[in-house]
Amino acid sequence: MAISPHNNGVDYVEFCAPDFVPIKAFYESAFGWAFTDYGPDYVAFEDGRLAGGFRKGDPAPGTTLVVLYSSALEACEEAVRKAGGTITEPIFSFPGGRRFHFNDPAGNDLAVWSDS
Repeated sequence: MAISPHNNGVDYVEFCAPDFVPIKAFYESAFGWAFTDYGPDYVAFEDGRLAGGFRKGDPAPGTTLVVLYSSALEACEEAVRKAGGTITEPIFSFPGGRRFHFNDPAGNDLAVWSDS
């Protein structure tokens, strides 16, 4: 039996959101994600590389941190602000590059990093 190339890798990311309208508007505006609705309690997203979804519910703060990548970190931070995200940690350096943390409109905690 052949081992799938997806074996032991992140294959899907799922978040909670109490309202899909602002969450879809935020990710479309800030990151250009595309969405597919699957009834009133679930919406899937495609970011061009990874698939995921939002299930109806309130996120639990301080649990899993999903980290996105951007080659233009300052512009991305500004796009997150303009789209309605809350910057929780402005851009800072770490041994692998630079990053910032933010909360989306539902309260999910994410980060964006860059190696430049």
